[in-house]
Amino acid sequence: MLYDLNIAWSPSTTQSDLTQTLRFSASLGYHAVALNHLIENVPPQPKNPLPRFPSQTSQSQPAKSAASTGDSDNSNSNKETQKTDDGDRLPTVLHRATVCMSDPAGVQRIPQLAALYDLVAVRPTTEKEFSHACQEVRIEVASLISLDLTQRFPFHFRPKPCMAAVSRGLRFEVCYGQTLRGGDPRARATWIGNLMELVRATRGRGIVVSSEARRVTELRGPADVVNLLAVWGLAADKGTEGLGVNPRGVVVNEGINRRGYRGVVDIVQVAAKDEEAGDKMEGIETAESQAQKGKAAAAGGNGKKRKGGANEGRGNGSGNVLPADGAVSKRQAKKLKKLAAQEGTATPEENKSS
Repeated sequence: MLYDLNIAWSPSTTQSDLTQTLRFSASLGYHAVALNHLIENVPPQPKNPLPRFPSQTSQSQPAKSAASTGDSDNSNSNKETQKTDDGDRLPTVLHRATVCMSDPAGVQRIPQLAALYDLVAVRPTTEKEFSHACQEVRIEVASLISLDLTQRFPFHFRPKPCMAAVSRGLRFEVCYGQTLRGGDPRARATWIGNLMELVRATRGRGIVVSSEARRVTELRGPADVVNLLAVWGLAADKGTEGLGVNPRGVVVNEGINRRGYRGVVDIVQVAAKDEEAGDKMEGIETAESQAQKGKAAAAGGNGKKRKGGANEGRGNGSGNVLPADGAVSKRQAKKLKKLAAQEGTATPEENKSS
């Protein structure tokens, strides 16, 4: 599955332009996209103004759509896409919020945004904010560090904080649409320089490739994106992971964090009992019960062991049972001799001697 986790949205975006962009992204092969709402200052009571589509879940449960997008790649394509009223094929649409870390109060309100959006990202602009995002922002709150690579940062991307963020599960977002917009050529050169520095600092690991497209003309196919980034230092295999494996991990982790509690997720479906396995178990139990009954009948019909067993023999006339082979232990012989003296009868040994 291919992901584009950044389709730029603003209140001025019309529904027709947005539908056209989503339709074109589906034709390029993207299975899931995220509408991105860039928030400069988070209000005390934030709301989700992003438009919803008919097949999306209710606003009270936004994370279920994120978790459903993380299903196996072998799932039916009908579950991965949705259709508009006129029958056009659209990718799965997620809701995302990107918070600028220049507002300290807005950073503290990020957990409130997590309950309203499927994905949450942070965008640092200074070295202090970048270090805080790499080492202190919890992955349960935000799992993406989105960077505007067209601006000149007053610091360098050092390997230590970058690799610390990657090892914690955070991902760095690179948006190729920023360099496709017409404008200052210096901004494009700055974007290329920042990308090469970020690739060196992270060794190409933990990078998510998105478009941040504001219009249809800023979208590119997956193969074109991989080749474009390979020219500027990102290996082809890392670029492919940035379009598939890495964003899928972000979507799945965000869905689990919203639907679960301390690693315990809800039960989606209870597995049905296999009838054939149940019949086999019943047959085994019946065979075991019949075998036990046969052993009980052979032992005397009452299911109890007999004390005599195989050595059970004849009586000596006084109510005492003697072994069938006539062998008597010394202790038993003394006991029989004593009983015979009391009753006036002879023991088997005396009868043999006589």
